[in-house]
Amino acid sequence: MNVLLDGTGVTVADVVAVARKGHRVDLTPESIERMRKARSIVENLAEGDPAYGISTGFGALATTAIPAQRRVDLQRSLIRSHSGGMGVPVETEVVRAMMFLRARTLAMGLSGTRPVVARTLARMVNEGVIPVVPEHGSLGASGDLAPLAHVALVLTGEGEVLGDHGRSGAAEALAEAGITPLVLAEKEGLALTNGTDGILGMLCLAVHDACHLLTVADITAALSVEGLLATDRAFASDLQTLRPHRGQACSATNLRLVLAGSPIVASHRTGDVRVQDAYSVRCTPQVNGAARDTLDFVAGVAERELESAIDNPMVLPDGRVESCGNFHGAPLGLAADFLAIALAEVGAIAERRIDRLLDQNRSHGLPPFLADDPGVDSGLMIGQYTAAAMCAENRRLAAPASVDSYPTSAMQEDHVSMGWSAARKLRRVIENLRRILAIEWVTAARAVDLRRPLEPAAGTGAAIDLLRTQVPGPGPDRVLSTELLAAETLLANEMLVDAVERPAGALA
Repeated sequence: MNVLLDGTGVTVADVVAVARKGHRVDLTPESIERMRKARSIVENLAEGDPAYGISTGFGALATTAIPAQRRVDLQRSLIRSHSGGMGVPVETEVVRAMMFLRARTLAMGLSGTRPVVARTLARMVNEGVIPVVPEHGSLGASGDLAPLAHVALVLTGEGEVLGDHGRSGAAEALAEAGITPLVLAEKEGLALTNGTDGILGMLCLAVHDACHLLTVADITAALSVEGLLATDRAFASDLQTLRPHRGQACSATNLRLVLAGSPIVASHRTGDVRVQDAYSVRCTPQVNGAARDTLDFVAGVAERELESAIDNPMVLPDGRVESCGNFHGAPLGLAADFLAIALAEVGAIAERRIDRLLDQNRSHGLPPFLADDPGVDSGLMIGQYTAAAMCAENRRLAAPASVDSYPTSAMQEDHVSMGWSAARKLRRVIENLRRILAIEWVTAARAVDLRRPLEPAAGTGAAIDLLRTQVPGPGPDRVLSTELLAAETLLANEMLVDAVERPAGALA
């Protein structure tokens, strides 16, 4: 499938399709015409008064005039000097998202680049030419300078790319793909680097992942409700409407759907001496729901940024070339930090349910650690250790990056967003959350199995059936990490929600 860049906005789904699913990128004739018109403005300006990044240096060197015969050198030097990142390469999906999103901004016709620049970026995406982009180097203003410079470096035939057999030279990779390296003209090096595309790409991928994992979190919580012989009465719609937060209502609805008709829940609806369940069970909609509301806000930020022109200076249709601050990553950095905090809490409450399922003093009749032969067998004991370790890491990662700032460029760029750092740690939080929920899935499913002959609900039963295709049920100790990895892989492949929705109905 093709994703078209027509000079307007794209969607989070478009970013995921290009970054992860290999969809191709094309430019429309309308976007090419917009770029041609903006380019003519830049070419006329190049002959007149000094204009930032066109006939001057960059950053603190903006007052240095560059003669016409040196302006190609100016763009080449910009890309080479700004390719100063260090560390391991960022993930292929992030680089693909960056290239796609930079082409998107250029296609709006407000950057003053030739159409061939956006077209070449699109061809690199389509042909799988993936620049090596080191992890460290961006402060999130003026955009993702170093990461985008490493992308632009490959565009010019320099630098390195990632392939099936490791790294190789950019010139060789472009030649194999039939792509001609570019010689950048006035403004083009600047336009290729003054964007928040790395932060935005990571945020879009995180929005997609978080949306899926928050539904997973409701499913695994429902399994824990059954495993703990807990009640579903706290999730009743009339109770939830007394506190009308949208996310809370969605989470409670999911729990009701997944638990609908549960013989396990019905088995102790009367005669149970317990008055109420622990917070980690009873307050699941309040915690998961608050994270959903946070995600709604973050998704809105991402959607607005996907409609935005991110560059400096901007080439306006009336012929003006104006400096602005649209490259500053504060909106994205703050959103990434907010989402990391919310998802860390979802993992934290899930870990408490895991611990409760494994504790014979609080699990209401289950064997210690769900072990087959307690004492000889340790059961799932260490699964909770692993979950706790990742919760602890998420707690550290929830500390915001966006409250920090380091002045750069001789104090010309004296406040930066740290948005790249916020997005990088958000990716780690999401990885940890997926693994924590995998542990809850494995743990709660075993607990439900141990409640037999009582049967689970249709929804929770479907979750157990899917897990049992890869992870055996209760029995003597086995290598636990293998089973946890299998569950994590099922979650990463987004199979659980589909399996549960078939009997339970559509989940939020």
